[in-house]
Amino acid sequence: MREESLIQISNKIKEVRKAKNITIQELANRAQVSKGLISQIENNRTVPSLLVLINIIRALKLDLNDFFNDLQPVKKTGGIVLKKTKDYVAFQKETAKGFLYKRIITQNMPGGPMDIVLLELKKGAKRNQLVKTDAFEYKYIIKGTVEYLIDGKIHLLEEGDSLFFDGRLPHKPTNNGKNDALMLVIYFFNEDNENDSKRDLQRAGLG
Repeated sequence: MREESLIQISNKIKEVRKAKNITIQELANRAQVSKGLISQIENNRTVPSLLVLINIIRALKLDLNDFFNDLQPVKKTGGIVLKKTKDYVAFQKETAKGFLYKRIITQNMPGGPMDIVLLELKKGAKRNQLVKTDAFEYKYIIKGTVEYLIDGKIHLLEEGDSLFFDGRLPHKPTNNGKNDALMLVIYFFNEDNENDSKRDLQRAGLG
């Protein structure tokens, strides 16, 4: 499998697991593999065998055809990556209503994987709970207004505004505006961030 496809598979496993509120240990038990292996797969640290991958997909109660149909090939020409609008892939990242995601591209970079998506927030869309991600996040508001609560502080973003922050800080966006909002989101995953997250979990007795 191509490197980009592996990153897409890793990201999708993590996204679905979190959307269904399944812990890494629970998924490992269902798929009959170790917790460490699930963590390595989700963080693009190892390539799962076909049998293990199928067991994980089934453990997440996903249809095999649907899972692989969502994975889109990346067109490369002389070091250039080209994605047409029609190639953007809609996917579910969470259960909150009014959050519509489309993946533009996932690419492995020297500093770690990078995931670029479009997020449409329907009018009134909000999360009930704060979340954390193992990545640095960049947001650019293409249209509308979005209110971001990050680590207890509210930031109001309007069209043309941008925001960059450590996704490990508890956060959630809300669309309190009069219209739907659209933003460009870039997730920067890196080894240092992952190691810091693991240390934080270990200190809390959760790792």
